[in-house]
Amino acid sequence: MIGIMDIGILGSAQEARKWGPKNMKTLIIAEKPDMGRTIAAVIEPRAKNNRSYLEGDRYIITWAIGHLLGLAEPDAYDAKYKRWNFGDLPILPEQFKIVPNPRTKDQLKTIGELAKRCNAIVNACDAGREGQYIFALIQQQLKLTQPVKRLWISDLTAESIAKGFEGLHDSSEFQNLELAARARSEADWLVGMNASRAFTTKHRTLLSVGRVQTPVLALIYDRQKEIENFDSLTYYEIKADFAQNERKYVGSWQGERLTDGEKAASIADKVRGKQGRIAEYEVKETREYPFKLYDLTLLQREANAKYGYSAKKTLDLAQALYEKHKVITYPRTSSNYVTEQNIDGMHKTLHMLKSSPYRDLAEGGDPRIVHVNNKSVCNPSRVEDHHAILPTLRRAGTLSKEEQHIYDLVVRRFLSHFYPPAEYKQHTLLTEVESEMFKTNVKELLSLGWKVCLPGEESTGKSSGSGRGKKQEDEDEAEELVSEPFSIDRDGPVQCTDAQAKEKATQPPKAYTEGTLLKAMESAGKQLENEELREAMKEAGLGTPATRAATIERLKKVGYITMQGKRITVTQKGRTAVELIRHAGVELLTSPEMTGQWERRLHQISKGEAASEKFMENVKRFAISIIDKVRTQPKADASLFEAGEDEKGKRKRGAGKEAGQTARKQAGNGGESGGQTASRRVASNGSGGGLQPLAPCPREGCGGQLIEGRKGFGCTHFKQGCGFVIWKEFAGKNISQNMLNALLEKGQTQLLTFKQPEGDYKARIRLVDRISGKLEIQREES
Repeated sequence: MIGIMDIGILGSAQEARKWGPKNMKTLIIAEKPDMGRTIAAVIEPRAKNNRSYLEGDRYIITWAIGHLLGLAEPDAYDAKYKRWNFGDLPILPEQFKIVPNPRTKDQLKTIGELAKRCNAIVNACDAGREGQYIFALIQQQLKLTQPVKRLWISDLTAESIAKGFEGLHDSSEFQNLELAARARSEADWLVGMNASRAFTTKHRTLLSVGRVQTPVLALIYDRQKEIENFDSLTYYEIKADFAQNERKYVGSWQGERLTDGEKAASIADKVRGKQGRIAEYEVKETREYPFKLYDLTLLQREANAKYGYSAKKTLDLAQALYEKHKVITYPRTSSNYVTEQNIDGMHKTLHMLKSSPYRDLAEGGDPRIVHVNNKSVCNPSRVEDHHAILPTLRRAGTLSKEEQHIYDLVVRRFLSHFYPPAEYKQHTLLTEVESEMFKTNVKELLSLGWKVCLPGEESTGKSSGSGRGKKQEDEDEAEELVSEPFSIDRDGPVQCTDAQAKEKATQPPKAYTEGTLLKAMESAGKQLENEELREAMKEAGLGTPATRAATIERLKKVGYITMQGKRITVTQKGRTAVELIRHAGVELLTSPEMTGQWERRLHQISKGEAASEKFMENVKRFAISIIDKVRTQPKADASLFEAGEDEKGKRKRGAGKEAGQTARKQAGNGGESGGQTASRRVASNGSGGGLQPLAPCPREGCGGQLIEGRKGFGCTHFKQGCGFVIWKEFAGKNISQNMLNALLEKGQTQLLTFKQPEGDYKARIRLVDRISGKLEIQREES
């Protein structure tokens, strides 16, 4: 055990005099009880346990329990705000008030009493923006005037704690970080509180609106609309089997996409059984390097893909591995790299793992590969507050199955960087038969390299996980992975043993999972495959690694999204919320790019590169503009918020009572639960949005407008007796908006392929009754 005499917290005698007389003690405030007890075990191993604090000869160690304080509700400024009244908006406090959390007020009182006995304080809350904010509010509320030092460490091992206390920072170094934390919290309050109250009172339905949550909801909404409006196109691909002596391989026909089935079949017939030649044959050696070390978002994405864990669950598990088990470093990091100071520790951890269940992999690792000049690992310019997530020197004891899953991901990713790259031979062939060209890609494994660290089947050499971000969905470019030597005689003949034309259909974009949504949030919705660009966007993403999981959970809680297995779908209430916001003209609220710029500005504030005062003035102006635009918006019909039968059973309890409490939170929650039923639709040009009609009702003399419902497109004059409706599903086909437009304007859709047990056929869907919306199938004559 390391004692305080080994640490020398106060350094020189001059420093000790500065901090006060010897009979006074130093108060250490950790963020959570476990952290406080862990610190005490290092600096005051014989401290007396007093339940809510530990006291030793020179140190009193206590803790917050997360956020002990928060921003006050509007009625703390004026009693009139207890009632939600549009006429009282906007609410723009000149000075924000803070209030204690009623559930933890006793602990706050304890900290205040202990502080009176101390002449110096160490802020040992989490080393990040939130940890800095938690301490700042405690200091503000209790009016603590003692000099403050800052403990800034990335893991809770005894070695790191001791080293951290040897090099305590002055609190002034983190003043900008505190300003950014306050600006973030107050900006979220201003936008969330004003926008939520404005939309709720205007439309008489509890609507939660927030600076971060609303653009995230818009991302999900837009993806879902893309899927619903997608028109699948039938096409044909031709695959041919080739043989040259004992060597067999498959080739894909090269040419313009075929939409004519007869032409595709004729090409297959033309080459089947014929002799061909190797037109081109190229061989080159390639290397694949290890995936990047984990930041929190990448860890959450891979845990979602591999185990189906939600972002919140992964964060909770990682936090337990950090705080409780102390086997990984600080998890709420946005960096995938380390600094020079971490290299020695990584070598020591590799050595420790040689006496763990990872012994074989650790023994095979080469420490010479991880060094300060290996920029894929050591890149100080890309390390902000914390380096990438690493295993610590502590051996993992008894972990739960789920904790072991996360620990296993971290350890294997760590070990992979001590291995050389995987090596392959890439064979690219063009085979010509009867003037038709077929392409073949074969990837021949030479050496697994770091891929031996991948578990089970993944170690066979196939790229896995979301670390690379490389698309491999184009079947025309599909490659065959082989482990035995592959060779072709480029001058020898080739026989086409078989060829088949297969019908395919273009696929819509995939619905978001939590993993793919996290990726979109990280890049503010931009689908950036280039890793350099993605890295540049990190400081301008939606939220931060530490808050993204909470944002997703909040959208579930207020009833805007629901899970269907891994897939995220927008509820009716979520759809209506996005469309109302867009229709009001408050596009910034749903804009991932613009919200990402806000996050960038907060990042600049934390670095002293931007002024928080100017940022807050802009936020106030924006809050005022929201009120002005919502004021002129027509009230939405109550039916647009109603839940459909399939959602009513999923409503969460306590919708009403949470409204006031949660509307002020980071994303301006209203704290309600939601539903889903008949939808509406953005204008057909797809540009702005809101509850705009799709088209005039085709029923003569009706005068209504068609809007989109959950199951069909119906008329707004249904209460006056108009029964026109086109159901979204007809004869096994989903009626998209493009198909709807064709039905209304031309009376029929384009030619479609219908599948039947007795055989496929081509037909169009026709609108045969403009009073009821009845449809029928009109077969194409062969």
